[in-house]
Amino acid sequence: MSHRDLPLEGLRVLEFTHAVMGPAAGLILADLGAEVIRIEPAPQGDHTRRLKGFGQGFYTFFNRNKKSLAADIKSEEGRQIVKKLLTSADVLIENFGPGTMERLGFGYETLSEANPRLIYCSLKGFMQGPYEHRVALDEVVQMMSGLAYMTGPPGQPLRAGTSIVDIMGGTFGALAVLVALKQREETGRGSHVLNGLFETAAFVMGQHMSYAAMTQAPVPPMPARVSAWSIYQLFRTKDDQQVFIGVTSDRHWERFCAIFDRADLFADESLATNNGRIAARERLLPDLEAMFARMTFDEIARRCEQAELPFSHVARPEDLFSDPQLVEGDSLVAARLANGRTAMLPRVPLSLDGERFDLRSEAPGLGEHTLPLLSDLGYSRERIRSLHDAEVVVAVFDGED
Repeated sequence: MSHRDLPLEGLRVLEFTHAVMGPAAGLILADLGAEVIRIEPAPQGDHTRRLKGFGQGFYTFFNRNKKSLAADIKSEEGRQIVKKLLTSADVLIENFGPGTMERLGFGYETLSEANPRLIYCSLKGFMQGPYEHRVALDEVVQMMSGLAYMTGPPGQPLRAGTSIVDIMGGTFGALAVLVALKQREETGRGSHVLNGLFETAAFVMGQHMSYAAMTQAPVPPMPARVSAWSIYQLFRTKDDQQVFIGVTSDRHWERFCAIFDRADLFADESLATNNGRIAARERLLPDLEAMFARMTFDEIARRCEQAELPFSHVARPEDLFSDPQLVEGDSLVAARLANGRTAMLPRVPLSLDGERFDLRSEAPGLGEHTLPLLSDLGYSRERIRSLHDAEVVVAVFDGED
């Protein structure tokens, strides 16, 4: 999608964030065309730049299409810079600990007086309530919400394999900003929008809460559940691969039996309905396990495609780089990694009139945009240099340190 066609073109967002939740919200707005300016702490910058282990991909992925202004907002001069920049901002996103922005002089009440049109998005561990002053993490709320309980086998709670609640919370934050923008068109005023990590996790768990309310019984973890579908699980193949197959309707069952040459199963009246097949799982599933064990994955996949059945191999993250749907569907975009390599990473999973949203700029270097942003605010190059030398800001001077 061309730069001039981006839906959020002209929107200025200041992002006071760290880790995943806040940067995820800013990423979505940036991909959709907003000018998103990361306010990074000087002189070290965002700590996710230096994370190891599973965190070493955070900065590259969550900060593309953004600008970096590095300033020490604990200093008076650093705060004055940000206050000047805030006069032109449409949106502020923050996911600092409870009370941090207020202590720095950047609370909603203070900023909205100076800029009544400002939309202020707070992403916290908890919304209003007894826990609102606690600090939370993705893994903490996965435990608190029952998500980890539902993911692992009985007695072995297991966090989901990605920062799913952080990313969902950031997505809801971006959604809230868009809602507030619509409201601002009508009222002329900004607003304070709030999302909580724990409340996001609870929302994700809503279907299981509904189940518990209906059955008045404890909800079993997913590995121990009684599926709503008669065939909905992994099978081992002849070539020692795994394949997930779902037969979720009677029409699926008819096609399954036809394509897999199981007229005997289709003729069994006790298997004619999904509920009947669930009741017969103890004899049906061993039969199917033995059948699939005599077939290769490719043969099973070909027949499932022919029968129009839901199926999948078991992929690893690295398999996604070459997944035909992602590659041929233009769902990946080349991005430069912190180690200098280039990799194909996921675009935001949206299209507008068939057009996808591009990577317009790589994840920025520390303070990469400090010089032009401060110049626009009226600071001279000499003054910016002195602020840089005093570590009030980090700026890049024509490639110099």
